[in-house]
Amino acid sequence: MRSFCTDRPTKSNFPCTVDAGHFQYESDVINWSYAHTGGVTTNTYLFTNPTLKLGLTNTIDAELNIVPAERIFTKSSLGRSSIGGTGDLFLRTKFNLAGPERGDFQLTALPYVKLPTAKPGIGNKAVEGGLIAPVLFGLPSDFTLLLDPEIDILRNALNTGRHPNFASLANLGHALSESVTGYVELFGSVNNDPSGTVKQASLDLAVEWIVSDKVPSLQLDLGANIGLTSATPRVQAYAGISQRF
Repeated sequence: MRSFCTDRPTKSNFPCTVDAGHFQYESDVINWSYAHTGGVTTNTYLFTNPTLKLGLTNTIDAELNIVPAERIFTKSSLGRSSIGGTGDLFLRTKFNLAGPERGDFQLTALPYVKLPTAKPGIGNKAVEGGLIAPVLFGLPSDFTLLLDPEIDILRNALNTGRHPNFASLANLGHALSESVTGYVELFGSVNNDPSGTVKQASLDLAVEWIVSDKVPSLQLDLGANIGLTSATPRVQAYAGISQRF
């Protein structure tokens, strides 16, 4: 098989696909975010967040993601509240268009659709979708540069139609040792909802490591995202695990 590759950590999606006939999971073990906007404080916890992948060919895989348990705690001048449940279901297919053997240039098309399985307060009960186009460049001295342009078609907040959301990121990765890789990532998005444009940005720092040479398809990771705009969660921290079979 090819070297182990995941869409973790950070917000990135990498161009690599799962080897044909193989199964892979990638998941948060715990994910916590803290936001404070307009006098409202929100703490959100994801108790696992698995993405399940199946290699259809060496250049195409099918993917499914859902949060089985999510809890949101809110505090404002009106008091405290909490809500919990499952998240929305995301169905994705990744098509590797260039660099299937993971060379110095890789390109992928990643369309997705979101099905509204979450209850109101966790989700918005709308079918939504989009397209991500990860492109990766191999750089000297074991550095990589990943760009992830994305467009999403989202339901308007007032349920009056649809609008685009544009997102992108630049991710710089570096092999710190044979088993450890570090990442620095700058993310930004512009949500053009008719009720008001929302701009988010964050600086993301993360590290991943292969547990053992004897188990090269088992990876652990840690990361933290620091919000750079008032509409972005101030901090998000997570720990994750990935494995291929």
